[in-house]
Amino acid sequence: MNRGFVTIRSAAEILRVSVETLRNWDQKGKLKASRNTSGYRMYKITELEKFAQANGLRRPKRVLKLEP
Repeated sequence: MNRGFVTIRSAAEILRVSVETLRNWDQKGKLKASRNTSGYRMYKITELEKFAQANGLRRPKRVLKLEP
């Protein structure tokens, strides 16, 4: 996947929710994930930031490394 995307685990850390919560949100269409060639969920960082702001979710102060 391109730069600017993170794994479901990193997305969960960014939003401070569980991986299971992200899976549920994806199934319900609340926060849709893209899929990489292996079928793993990947989240666009800019979309996570918009979602966090729109839903009052706090982001951690540390910067997470982008996935290659």
